[in-house]
This record gives sequence, C-alpha cells and structure tokens, in this order.
Amino acid sequence: MKPERLDAEAAKAALAALDGWTLEEGGGAILKSFVFADFSAAFGFMARAALAAEKLDHHPEWSNVYNRVEVRLTTHSARGLTALDLDLARTMDRLAGG
Repeated sequence: MKPERLDAEAAKAALAALDGWTLEEGGGAILKSFVFADFSAAFGFMARAALAAEKLDHHPEWSNVYNRVEVRLTTHSARGLTALDLDLARTMDRLAGG
C-alpha cells in the first residue's frame, strides 16, 4: 500500500513535535543536521539508523563528513512527506540520543 502524502497543514503540525527538524522549501521533505563527538560516533549512528530504516523499508537521503550527518527525509513514491518520514525522524532522534 502506497503511503499517503501529508498536506501542508499536517506537515507543519507534525514538524512542531520534532526537535531540530526543518521543513524543506516547498514542503516535500524534512531536514536535520546531526553533530556527534567524532567520526566513530557519527558512523555508529548511521549504522543503527540504517538498520531501523531497513525495518521500515524507508531509506533516508543522507551524507556524512567527519562528525556531521546531514539527513533529508521524503517519500519518493508519494512525492512528498508521509508518516514514514516522521516515524524515521523520531527513530533517528532517539538513536542520536535526542
């Protein structure tokens, strides 16, 4: 079953409950920059988040440079933000210790 895209109002309301995430211009994705003590901590976070993403069958767009992990979450099949993105964002926050 294809996830349903959130309308702009629902996306803004959901974003208010997430710490540090911002809505991308146009509202099609959410963004966050995670900063860790060092590369090992950042890479460990990515490994844990990758396992969680696999369980959800929902994968982030992300990049890593040293202690920073830049994350963009969107649901390509819905062409925008869905509940899957919010679930993964909450999971990533928990895994990062936030």
